[in-house]
Amino acid sequence: MNKLVLTLAIGAAALTGGPAWSADQADQIIRGQYQAVLGDCAGCHTRAEGKPLAGGLPLETPFGALVPPNITPDRETGIGSWSEADFRSMMKSGIGHNGVRLYPAMPYPAYTRMNDRDISDLWAYLTTVQPVSNKVEANQLPFPLNIRLAMLGWNALNFTEASFQPDPSKSAEWNRGAYIVQGAGHCGTCHSPKSFLGADKDSEFLQGASLQGWFAPDITNNAQSGLGKWSEEDLVKYLKTGVNAHSIASGPMAEAIENSTSKMTDPDLKAVAVYLKSLGSDVDSAQPAKPDATRMTAGEAIYRDNCSACHGGDGAGSGALFPSLAGNSIVAQGSSETLARLVLAGSQAVHTADAPTTPAMPSMAWRLKDQEVADVLTYVRASWGNAAPAVSSGDVAAVRKGLTR
Repeated sequence: MNKLVLTLAIGAAALTGGPAWSADQADQIIRGQYQAVLGDCAGCHTRAEGKPLAGGLPLETPFGALVPPNITPDRETGIGSWSEADFRSMMKSGIGHNGVRLYPAMPYPAYTRMNDRDISDLWAYLTTVQPVSNKVEANQLPFPLNIRLAMLGWNALNFTEASFQPDPSKSAEWNRGAYIVQGAGHCGTCHSPKSFLGADKDSEFLQGASLQGWFAPDITNNAQSGLGKWSEEDLVKYLKTGVNAHSIASGPMAEAIENSTSKMTDPDLKAVAVYLKSLGSDVDSAQPAKPDATRMTAGEAIYRDNCSACHGGDGAGSGALFPSLAGNSIVAQGSSETLARLVLAGSQAVHTADAPTTPAMPSMAWRLKDQEVADVLTYVRASWGNAAPAVSSGDVAAVRKGLTR
């Protein structure tokens, strides 16, 4: 619900004998609703066609499936029997009600950076949502990974409870962006490479990672694979609408934009852009070897027959409908996982209030063999100024196999 609807609901509850909130409490609940937006709580904890925050779809991790639980205030199946202290402990330390240890698929390693007021506001909001009776078996990991006590060792190796510390040498806007990205926004949970234990590699913060069959791209300021070619305005537009001159959101990022970033305030989006544009280098990384000429010729023919009608013979695309492939940072990632998935499975663009049209890319899995997909992607990744590694048929086969599971 938006701020106006929430305010009216609070007032109506007081008038009809429901909970009587003071003005200060109402303000806190509204602030808490915004924290839920920043944290994209709905993105994980609400299933398609399901009740808000009553439990989500399984998250496929390298270790097995985890299901986001019911976080409505239902006493039996949600968090209605929790105290605010329980909730704060869960957000800051990963230890919830009755001492239950959480897995970091619930991104407490990021949420620990949130300040106490924001956590308290979020709790206040969650206590006001509609309680839903929906029992969720969150832990579906195989033995022995399903033993939560193992998280004691994981935390000792990979986690330190710590609040966000502003950098006094940076602007207030930069620090606000850092606070959102590192904390509630938990961008590193998707975009940072992981260790063999599933922990973020802090030394490669936001430099891209594989996630549930997609590759969450490098979102540092790297000129080739990151946001180096994007302006702050480009990034704000993308987060607000899901589309800009460089890219159209798809997959998990489309969900994050629909549920979270498109509902953020413009000043917060600008702050995020300022912070992200300050990370990493805007210098091109080392260039890969030129692909084999035979593969380039084969890929060009496949591109001309299957792709050029939408993306143009020169890879320039068509505005907000079909993204440019020339200089596209998704094309330039070290991993071709997302590109292969888009070709094989197709994609539907995100719907937002500021960009309601949702252009789609059709699936080519029925039409192109693995080697053909590999050749056309190799051609795209080495044309029009792009310089990314060649794609093998094995890379494509692995993606295709993942889509059929």
